[in-house]
Amino acid sequence: MQRFYVETLGCPKNDVDSDKLVGALVADGMVATDDASLADLVVVNTCAFIGEARQESVDTILALDEQRSKASKLVVTGCMAERYGDELAEALPEVDQVAGFGQAFNLTPAQRDGSEVPAGHEAPQRKLIPVSSVPLPAFDLLNLPRPKTVAPWAYVKIAEGCDRSCGFCAIPSFRGPQRSRDVSSIVDEVNQTGAREIVLVAQDLASYGKDRPDELGAGSIVPLIDAVAAEVDRVRLLYLYPSDLTDELIDSICRTGVPYFDLSLQHVSKPLLRRMRRWGDGQRFLDRISDIREREPNAAFRSNFIVGYPGETEEDHDQLLDFVEQAQLDWCGFFKYSDEEGTYAADLDQHVDEGLMNERLAELRELQDEITAARGDAMIGQTLEVLVDEQGVGRSHREAPEIDGVIHIGQNEPVGELVEVEIIDALGPDLVAAGADREDV
Repeated sequence: MQRFYVETLGCPKNDVDSDKLVGALVADGMVATDDASLADLVVVNTCAFIGEARQESVDTILALDEQRSKASKLVVTGCMAERYGDELAEALPEVDQVAGFGQAFNLTPAQRDGSEVPAGHEAPQRKLIPVSSVPLPAFDLLNLPRPKTVAPWAYVKIAEGCDRSCGFCAIPSFRGPQRSRDVSSIVDEVNQTGAREIVLVAQDLASYGKDRPDELGAGSIVPLIDAVAAEVDRVRLLYLYPSDLTDELIDSICRTGVPYFDLSLQHVSKPLLRRMRRWGDGQRFLDRISDIREREPNAAFRSNFIVGYPGETEEDHDQLLDFVEQAQLDWCGFFKYSDEEGTYAADLDQHVDEGLMNERLAELRELQDEITAARGDAMIGQTLEVLVDEQGVGRSHREAPEIDGVIHIGQNEPVGELVEVEIIDALGPDLVAAGADREDV
């Protein structure tokens, strides 16, 4: 029986793609292994969002090539394969196959065994190898079955691609336009996971259904949220574009019992946001956050911001610092701008010196660390409902899996159950509940 090993890099959307890949390989009779050296097939699902992510992907590929057996096949897929397929194959002769998602799933038997080369893959280094005989559905891997989740939560991708043209992002160029899935197929997948918490993800989550308004109602994500909420205990949404955060959507999120708002803001300076080809400004964002808190005082907020986008001035940076101070978000990520080939921003002038970017980044992170710590301190003495992810570790509505902090809880709390705990301490991004073993924190 052949064994496979999958290494996943990047965002939660890549995790979903890997789950689908694993499901297809298992359906083909292969068995997963946690040891790359024992695998007949080694797959690296890469990330290509920024330069650091691409370097991590290359480093991982080379490390796994060292670990794997000589008889195994090394396959590179994911965003780097989608975007830089031929270049990547030429630069990494160690790799047996470089293929974007779906390519290895949509071949004839002759193409799989290499005796026939599909159109567009004439270069010898792009030889396609047998990965799976599962036919490719209409939405890449989105509608393939997936294995039951090991954790009590699971990511579910509801759409592929993106219709926006943000100045810094190349994803639409290789992931294509938005393609929303049917509500029924999403609900079926939710039930396949066996999870108690479902985290809905997409490149542009709040735009779900806009590409299929006749089939998916008014092109709103709200009916989907309601449908998923009817199946599981928790529904969480990641990546909400601020202009699409309607009153109806806010109310729908609050109804799920997980008032968690992951807002894709990127910056707050209006001139710089327009240069990013983005909507909004700091005051609009503050007003919306205040409105949500009035409706739901326990709402938790996360956002991400780009530091050093071409043209960012000291005044722009000061506006972002002031916003972070006023907004008091629970969680924030700050990332250095990275030139991405083919994007609008790559051709802009007024690039910011890297040293200055690092200074601005450090200043913002220090400020947000203080805010996150203060938000955690404010939870001391409160009772929270926690989903037990693993022995001694859980999360409330405030913490998204793998992204935010965790809550340290008693070792005897049953994994997969929802339990109430009293918060007695805060340590950095994490909280500590009564009964937690301090030696494990």
